[in-house]
Amino acid sequence: MARPYEGTLSEELFTSEYLETEQKLLFYTPPNFTPLKSYDLLICQDGNDYFQLGRIPRQVEDLIEEAELRDLIIVGVPYPSVDERRKRYHPDGEKAQAYIRFLAHELVPYLDDKFPTHQLAASRTLAGDSLAATISLMSALKYPSLFGQVMMHSPYVNETVLDAVSACKKSEAISIYHVIGTKETTVKTTDGRVLDFLTPNRELHALLKEKSFPYSYYEFDGDHTWTHWQKDLPRALTTLLPFD
Repeated sequence: MARPYEGTLSEELFTSEYLETEQKLLFYTPPNFTPLKSYDLLICQDGNDYFQLGRIPRQVEDLIEEAELRDLIIVGVPYPSVDERRKRYHPDGEKAQAYIRFLAHELVPYLDDKFPTHQLAASRTLAGDSLAATISLMSALKYPSLFGQVMMHSPYVNETVLDAVSACKKSEAISIYHVIGTKETTVKTTDGRVLDFLTPNRELHALLKEKSFPYSYYEFDGDHTWTHWQKDLPRALTTLLPFD
């Protein structure tokens, strides 16, 4: 039987003008949370998946207990439907720019008001898997003064993404953690296609290195599933958010 959390899980609805809907938000605050201390923020797209399939609150709590990870607040932003996820997260999606503005102009001010945060770009990490990783990267590229770190598990990569990376003028401002599986060559996407994720991710890897982003890249022996992303989370977290 799993031990109970020592931190706190909660959720609420946030009314977004950019998304034109009420957006559910998930929160994890660490053990011994106090408003007298400032915290890093980890904002996870595909919020339900990171909380449930990735078990990220439990993994964060274990790493904090082992003094491998700094205290941080996790914010999960779930998607309401598969169709809406694609519209929001795909780099060419009809709601992608609205979602990025939601993160920058609505969510960040709200979180900085709700929690005792550092209010620095380097203390805000965007995380995501697949399309959720893509929109996390695109958001940081557009707002490097707000989002200083990106955790990407197997992002979807196309020319729009590569062009955005190429155009980035502040590569030194964004630290990136990036993994892809060597068996991600025939990934079934939510629009019914089968795509090679590995080759475009290797192209992205080469470009990120060339542009001199602070950057960590790994390939794992596996496919496009949470089985592998969950196992990778401790390395991802301690790479970007190590205990000071």
